[in-house]
Amino acid sequence: MKIGFIGLGNVGGKLAGSLLRNKFDLTVRDLDEKLTKPFVDLGAKVADTPKELTEKVDLVITSLPSPKICAEVMEGENGILKGLSENKIWLEMSTTDESEVKRLGKKVIAKKAIPLDGPVSGGCHRAATGNIAIFVGGERNAFEKILPALNVMGRKILHTGELGTASVLKLITNYLASVHLVALGEAWTVAKKSNLDLSKVYKGILASSGNSFVHETESQVILNGSYNINFTMDLVLKDTSLFNDLAKKLSAPLEISPLIVDIFKEGQKKYGPRAWSSMIVKRMEDINKINFRANGFPEELIDNEREEIGHEI
Repeated sequence: MKIGFIGLGNVGGKLAGSLLRNKFDLTVRDLDEKLTKPFVDLGAKVADTPKELTEKVDLVITSLPSPKICAEVMEGENGILKGLSENKIWLEMSTTDESEVKRLGKKVIAKKAIPLDGPVSGGCHRAATGNIAIFVGGERNAFEKILPALNVMGRKILHTGELGTASVLKLITNYLASVHLVALGEAWTVAKKSNLDLSKVYKGILASSGNSFVHETESQVILNGSYNINFTMDLVLKDTSLFNDLAKKLSAPLEISPLIVDIFKEGQKKYGPRAWSSMIVKRMEDINKINFRANGFPEELIDNEREEIGHEI
């Protein structure tokens, strides 16, 4: 199977790297040539346009920062839709809006091609070794056809149902992670002002019913002071806003979700859109004139688990 990958950013670059490392025939495309060069050096091909890339491959994957950018890549003059033909597969791995992936999916189907949505979850640092989950919505037969590629990009692969279901599930999981992150800022505030040993607090939460994946990972770089989680404030604001907008469309009044969106809007305004998303806890540090520092925590997270072939769950 020939694979094309468009979008070599924080997550996409790692997913594409797993494909190349596992000997897939790979063609890449990114507006930033600095991101494509390492792939070319390792044997990947590069395409000048999304259309050219799509014409050359069986499976085209997009991993892009926003639904707006994905729409431009899909529908532009030299976009993916112009290069699609019968039985080609488009896999949207960006975190996006269910209605948008369905809208574009109809255009893909009109080309007699097959659309799938396949967002990932599990942390940017773990994407480098494929130690993440991938949710996939769309035709079961197409899912099974690309499963060998999914199994090297991810560890746990879940077919969620029809097109769009994976994107909804991804918004739910990202929302929960964002809530946990904001809650951590308040938890660390109380711990610090109680004069607790923050290293011991970290271990205590880890061993408790209050633990979460966000604590296990992001608390480490918060306590270090780097905040470097390889994910930025603007992306969290996009994801939480998409979740909140979906709830509105569903006429589902929520209480915490609107507050989370407002908190990340404030965080982006204060620290900038490209600030690390974990800096949202710095709001509490600044308000209370404290810091959450402790010795022995890493500046950046590295996944040291052995790489394994994934499987369907």
